Amino acid sequence: MENLDYGVCRLSVLSVRTEPSDKAEQATQLLFGDHYEVIDRSKDNKWLRIRIYFDQYEGWIDALQHHAVSKDYIEYLEKSELKITTDLTSSLLYNKSPLAILMGSMIPISSSELFKMEEQFAFNGESKNVGQKREFEFLRNVAVKYINAPYQWGGKSPFGIDCSGFTQMVFKICGYKLLRDSSQQANQGKSVKEFSQAKPGDLAFFKNAEDKVTHVGILLAEEKIIHASGRVRIDHLTAEGIVNGETKNLSHTLSHVRRILAE
Repeated sequence: MENLDYGVCRLSVLSVRTEPSDKAEQATQLLFGDHYEVIDRSKDNKWLRIRIYFDQYEGWIDALQHHAVSKDYIEYLEKSELKITTDLTSSLLYNKSPLAILMGSMIPISSSELFKMEEQFAFNGESKNVGQKREFEFLRNVAVKYINAPYQWGGKSPFGIDCSGFTQMVFKICGYKLLRDSSQQANQGKSVKEFSQAKPGDLAFFKNAEDKVTHVGILLAEEKIIHASGRVRIDHLTAEGIVNGETKNLSHTLSHVRRILAE
């Protein structure tokens, strides 16, 4: 498909859907500052099919929510050291209007002022350089900020997030690039051969009865795991899988463990 346009999300969060319809399933979300290319349009021009630069995920957005930018601006975003927000919510002045944005949003304020911005931003919340890789302690502190975020299929925000959206966002804030779905993340990083060799910060993957990876979480210390299941929660992890803290039953069957963090 040829590229039709480029865009950047200029709303706090918007749905990317599997089909060009408000009734279609939410596949993922864009947070403020996420950039994408437009690769198709619906026949009525009300929906745009996009490919997100960060993880190459594709889906449909409402054309009314599209904010067009030039190819030059996209190239600037791709090579600049941008900031990523680390507060659950923060406020941004965007073209002199206040906008509430969510943790993991991209702030287009870089150390390079070579690019003439057509837009005006003012931001004084907490953020870090998105490319700066951080250690487990930082990752753990980011992950626990999402505690009690409700589960939402396709979600990537503290107000609704799915299991792989949770792991992708936590690692993105820590400077690591994960793909969008748990089945894709299941092949990233290095293999951890034995459960006994697993370390805090590793990703644990879980399988269904057909041996397909359907769930993912982040290992914490003392055989605990943080994951999105109903809500973002901390449960006990054994070599068999996740033991629900309340029911004491096995809720997810362990498939394997991968290491993403630099050693």
